[in-house]
Parts: sequence; C-alpha cells; structure tokens
Amino acid sequence: MTIRFAFYGRVSTEDQQDPEASRNWQMSRARALADRHGAIVAEYFDIGQSRSIPWKRRPQASALLVALKRPDRDFDAVVVGEPQRAFYGNQYSLTFPVLAHYGVSLWVPEVGGAVDPESEAHDLIMSVFGGMSKGERTRIRIRVRTAMAAQAQVEGRFLGGRPPYGYRLLDAGPHANPAKAADGRRLHVLEPDPLAGPIVKRIFSEYLGGLGIFAIAEGLTGDGVLSPSAYDRARNRHRTGVAWSKGAIRVILTNPRYTGRQVWNKQRKDEVLLDVEDVALGHETKLRWNDRDDWVWSTDVVHEPLVDVESFERAQALMTGHGRGRSRTRTRVRRDYVLRGLVHCGVCERKMQGQWNHERPYYRCRYPREYGLANRVEHPSNVYIAEHDVLPVLDGWLAGLFAPAELDRTVAAMWEAQVDDPVDPAAARAEQVVQECDTKLARYRAALEAGTDPALVAGWTAQVQSERAAALGAVRAPVTRPRMSRDEIRAVVDALQNVHDVLVAADTADKAAVYRQLGLRLTYRPEERTVRADVHVGAQPWGYGECPRGDLNPHAR
Repeated sequence: MTIRFAFYGRVSTEDQQDPEASRNWQMSRARALADRHGAIVAEYFDIGQSRSIPWKRRPQASALLVALKRPDRDFDAVVVGEPQRAFYGNQYSLTFPVLAHYGVSLWVPEVGGAVDPESEAHDLIMSVFGGMSKGERTRIRIRVRTAMAAQAQVEGRFLGGRPPYGYRLLDAGPHANPAKAADGRRLHVLEPDPLAGPIVKRIFSEYLGGLGIFAIAEGLTGDGVLSPSAYDRARNRHRTGVAWSKGAIRVILTNPRYTGRQVWNKQRKDEVLLDVEDVALGHETKLRWNDRDDWVWSTDVVHEPLVDVESFERAQALMTGHGRGRSRTRTRVRRDYVLRGLVHCGVCERKMQGQWNHERPYYRCRYPREYGLANRVEHPSNVYIAEHDVLPVLDGWLAGLFAPAELDRTVAAMWEAQVDDPVDPAAARAEQVVQECDTKLARYRAALEAGTDPALVAGWTAQVQSERAAALGAVRAPVTRPRMSRDEIRAVVDALQNVHDVLVAADTADKAAVYRQLGLRLTYRPEERTVRADVHVGAQPWGYGECPRGDLNPHAR
C-alpha cells in the first residue's frame, strides 16, 4: 500500500537560521524515510515560530491539525524531519493522541518508521526528544544571558538596540568574534550627539533646579527643540512628534546610561501561561522590569557621561519623593479591555488608553496633559468613553452588517469604499538592501586600505553601487494597492458568517480577537458623543503593533 505523507517542519529565525536551508535538510530526512513507503503529497512548514509555541498557535501546524479533521484530506500520515524541531516539552503527548484519533500515523527517522502508540519504547523516545528540545532551549538562553552580563559588566560593551536620546553610535572596530568580524559585523560605542546631548544636560539641570517634568516639556517645545520622536523620524514614523511629552522627560531622567556606564538587564522576558485553566495553550512572552538591584552595570565608565553620578542620584531621589520611584515594583492587576488598541480619539486621532473606573473598563485621551504646549490645540483636557456603552450597539451593528439579507449590500459598500492609496510594499526590503550595500561598501574600502587589488575592489564597488541605486529607486517608486474584486470580498465575508452568535458566546479574549480579524476601528467624537465604526476586512488592521501612546519614546531607555 502506498502511503500519502504530509511533511511538517519548523525553523526559528531568532538565531538567524536560513529558512530555505533548514527546510531543505528537514525535507531530505523526511523523504529518505517516506519515499520507501510512499510519497510526500502535502507540506506544512512554520517559519519564525519558536519551538515553545504549541501546535495550535503555530500557523502551519494549526493548519495541519485542521486538515486532520477533513474526511477528504489528501494524506494518511505525517512525517517530520527532526522531532526536536516539531515537539517541545510535552507537545508530543498532547499532539500524538489527536493524530491517532483521526487515524493518521506519525513517522520519524529516529524510530525508523511510524510511531507505535502501543510501544512504551517509542513513547519514551519521543518524550526524551521533547525534553531534549526544551533543555537545549533553556541551556542556550542561560549561556547567552550569562555571556551578555559578563560583556556588559566587564567589557562595558554596547549590546545593541537604539542609542538613548542624546547619544549616537560610533564605530569601535571589528567584532570580537572572528566569524562575525569576517562577515563585516562591527562593534559600537556611544558618543554624545552634538545636538541632542546638550538637551539632556538641560533637562537634568532644570529638573534639579526645581522645574517639573511638564514645565520642562513645555519649555523645550516652546523653544522649538525637536522631541526625540521628531528628531529621529526614520524610526518613529508612527508617532506624532508634535511636542515633548512628560513620558519622554521621565524616561531621560531615569536612564542611568547618561552617567557614562553601560547598564544591562533592566528588563526581562517572562513566559506567562495564556490560560491557567488550559496549560496546553502554552505561554506568551511578557516584557517586565527588573528590580534595580538586578541591573548589570559596567565596572568602569565606558562612554562620555552627560550627567555626573551625583546629579543623577539626586534626580532619582527627587522622583522617588514625587511618588515615581515605586511605580515599577507595585503589584499590577490584569484588566481585560475588549477594545484595547481599537478606540481612537476623534479630536487628535491618537489611540485612547484603557482606564479602569467604577469597576468597569473605560477609554480615555489626555492629550493636553501629556504634551508640552499641547493645550494650544482645541482638545478637551479629558476624553472618556465607557466600554459598556459601546459593546451592545457595536455587536448589533456587526450582526446586521453580516446578516444573510444584508450581505450583498455589505459587499457592494466595501467594494465602493476601496481607495487607491499609493503604497510602497517593497520599501522595507529596499531600505534593508540599501543598508546591506552600505555595509559592503565600507568593507570594500577597508579591504582597499589593507592592500587588496584596486581593480578587484572597483568591480565589487560598481556592482554594489548598482544594487544600491536600484533599491533607492524602489523606495521612491510609488506602487498602487490592487483593488479587491467583488468576488474576493464576498469570499472573505462568507468566512465571517454567524458573527453575532460568535460575539454573544465569546469571552473577552475571543471577542477582542474577532474585532481585530474584522479590522475594526472605532473613532469617538466627544463633541457629538458619537462613535464611528469602520471594518476593513481582508487587509491588515490599522495600527496593530504601533506604539499606542504617541511620543513617550520608550526606546530611549
């Protein structure tokens, strides 16, 4: 009997693996096993997914689980190239019973064929591989963190990321790792920015002189000093940059790197259970602040300080006295906001923040209270809207919008509402190519100075400059997003049947997920006391992944 196999593989790009190369060797191992008994007829390969993520939350693995349930599926067995890539921890014990339930066998090279559900030896082998996968990940994490702590403390090395406002990066020579140095990687150190550096000194001086953070923000904005987001627009396009905010001032005043020492481990990544009632859903990563005692400081001063240690400590004492020093260690209560990130202020167009009040979720915008001189804008000091006033009307509107009798009208309205906005889908890739070309050109100049044949270097340079020019052209060339046809819109809408039933039965997290899949955007206009709801089906929802608080400039930490 010829067996039809579905191949499953996975690659994580966290350690800069080549997805194509990883897929090829995993597929080769799978074919070496499967070709003796049949052929691989389907492929499910996850790219950029951590091994710790359960199958239900990996896009391709989840699609494979869905395909299992179809009576007309085109495969009889699942083959993996390496079990450590497919299973982590107890994932095998959670996944294999599902495969067996639907009559689909699991084949792995390590057992030389199909895993026997009745074999204790096979079950032990697969469990061991899951444990090895978990142990390998844990061991790598410990090794990397220990090495980074030593590099920060002993060497004072800049470990990457954005430089704090007031500094810029200065080349410090080739990377200490010979392999990375051969690939053109360089080390960097911080040096004062000639324009922004004096602003940092001014902020500390004024704060220690008695001015509050809002008064400092007003003074800088009034003097025409660009805020951190406005000063570096290339990396802050999603922020307004209109004025200095209290948050930006506070971040600068609490950043110890201005004392000339490198500081690492201010934050950590914790893995938190998605649902304590259903451990099989796995974890999500949360970024949390470490206690100050856990920060790793460089032993010596490693870059030019903008503030002396005494002034910095005085600033921290002042902020602690104003109630700021305890903010990172207080116990936080998890609040559920169904419309988190979806509600926008109709006055300033900024996302409104969640605010728990009277045991209920609200959304607020305090634009004039956060930005210096923002009170010159016609904006109420506080804009509030209650979630419980919006949800019933919103759910009813969505139910009517996608009701069978209204589908034709909805599809027609969505088709007519499309706008031929000029977009540039290749901009990100083109900018990356430009950066890579600049790196290569710098490497070629170094090779020329080291004595490499000038004719050879000239050939390399000409080729890279040609690639760079083409990439710049792609960045500037506008591309128009193709309009979806009525049939394409109808196909997307058909997948959203029974929206009302889903919303009524859904819990907070599921309902929020439905709203995001619909591409929902709510705009509250306080002067009219109305909420405008827009649905953008079939496209990336507005603004997800963007900073919700405008100009707080968290990268300056």
